[in-house]
Amino acid sequence: MKKKLSQKADKYELYEEAVQNVDFEVDFYQKMFKKYSSRKAKDLREDFCASAKISSKWVSECEDHFAYAIDLDEKILKYAKKISQDDLTINQTKRLRFIKANSINYSSPKVDIVSACNFSYWVFKKRDQLIKYFKNSHRCLKKDGLFILDAFGGYEAHQELEERTKYKNFTYVWDQDSFNPITNDLTCFIHFEFKDKSSINKAFRYDWRLWSLQEIKECLNEAGFKTVDVYMQGWDEKKDEETERFYKMKKCDADPGWLAYIIAKK
Repeated sequence: MKKKLSQKADKYELYEEAVQNVDFEVDFYQKMFKKYSSRKAKDLREDFCASAKISSKWVSECEDHFAYAIDLDEKILKYAKKISQDDLTINQTKRLRFIKANSINYSSPKVDIVSACNFSYWVFKKRDQLIKYFKNSHRCLKKDGLFILDAFGGYEAHQELEERTKYKNFTYVWDQDSFNPITNDLTCFIHFEFKDKSSINKAFRYDWRLWSLQEIKECLNEAGFKTVDVYMQGWDEKKDEETERFYKMKKCDADPGWLAYIIAKK
C-alpha cells in the first residue's frame, strides 16, 4: 500500500522550511554583535535549540566559531545530533556541543551571544521565572555580550485563528487555538497539510504566555542588561508583505501582526 505524504514527511524538516531562515538569523546575529560590541562574535549559546540548525550553521561559518545547543528534550537532541553529523564536517562537529539541560539555570562557559528565538522563552509564564532566566543568560555572557530574543504581537495575536501558508509540497498551518485575556496564556499548534489530503495534525504544540515588548524590556533591565533595543520587521508597501529588514524603533503602528527582535547588551 502506498504511503501517504504525511507518513513520509519529517516534521522537523517541514518546520525549518516554513519557519526558520537560518542563514538570515546567523547573519543578523553577527551584524548586531558587530554593531553593539565592535568585534566579531565567536561563541554562541542557543537555548531551546530543538534541531539546533542555528548552532550548526554557526560552527560551519568559521573555523573559530563554537556553539552550545541546549534543550530539555532528549529526543530532539538526539535528532539534532544526528542531522548535524550528516551536515557538518568532523572538525565542525567538534565545535558544537549538545547539552540536555534547563536553560533557566544551566551555567555554560561565557559566550558572546545567547539566543532564545522562535518565542521559546515564553514557556516561562511567571514574571519571576522570566527574570530568573534572563539573569542566567546575563551571567553566561562575556562582558560585552548580547542576548538576542524575538517576539510577536499585534491585535491578531490575541485572537483564536488559523493562518495557512502554501509551500511547494505542503501547506503550513499556524493555529492560535486558545487565548485567555486574563492571564495572557496562549496555546498554539502547527499543522502540515499535503496535496494527497493527508496531514500531520498538531505536529508541534506551544503553551506560552503572550508577553508584551514593554514587559520583556522591563524584565531584561531588572535582570541587569544595560541596553535593550527593539528591532521591528519592515514592510514592503508595494508587495504588501513583510521584508527581511529589521529597524530599531521606539514607536510603531498598532498593526494586526508584527515580528520583532530584542537586542539586550550586558
